[in-house]
Amino acid sequence: MMISTNKIISITEANQNFTKVAKNANKYGDTVIFKRNKPAYVLFDIEKMGEDFIKEYEKLKFKYISEHLL
Repeated sequence: MMISTNKIISITEANQNFTKVAKNANKYGDTVIFKRNKPAYVLFDIEKMGEDFIKEYEKLKFKYISEHLL
């Protein structure tokens, strides 16, 4: 997985300055939050990502839930 270094923020920095995380997601469309030097979370700017992205996300979320939690 390739992640632009501009999109990476540590969990510590995200906890201390969520506004920076939100601004970064607004600028790039998404921001990856790293925990223990590994990608752990993603914050998406829904308006920038578009409706098709949201539909695909919902499909993947439903698939994950049905396979792992039900």
